[in-house]
Amino acid sequence: MSEILHLFQCVAHGEPMREFEEVSAVENKGFQDCIHGRSGSARQVLLMDLETLEEFGIAPGRVRENITTRGIALETLPLGERLRAGEALLEVTKPCEPCHQMDEIRQGLQEALRGRRGLLCRVVESGRIRRGDRIEIEKSARASHHAGDDFISGSF
Repeated sequence: MSEILHLFQCVAHGEPMREFEEVSAVENKGFQDCIHGRSGSARQVLLMDLETLEEFGIAPGRVRENITTRGIALETLPLGERLRAGEALLEVTKPCEPCHQMDEIRQGLQEALRGRRGLLCRVVESGRIRRGDRIEIEKSARASHHAGDDFISGSF
């Protein structure tokens, strides 16, 4: 089972990430009250898997992710894939390139995490996300990439 283990937000520039039991994801912005969320940006929410963090001996939240996952192979997800995280719907926009801040955690970590620092997503549908919620690939994502076309009500 794929699940959400940790939720983090940064409430002020230069401050450490703070962990929350529950967050509100805001459509096309990111987490409510997180300074990293920007309207229209491809960098609204960062997902990182616990398995990679453990492999490198890094504590959750240290690489400044918003969501720490377990049981989902993030590196295998294609761009445009949609993920249901609690009540929110996220869309994978691009892999996160490790920056110089990774070397502040441990020298050489920026290079070691290349291709493995998680995925950046945008919020497609607002909703609450809680620790312990499941994170699942949205089955309708491949059928249509147009907002509002995923589900059509009525009889056929």
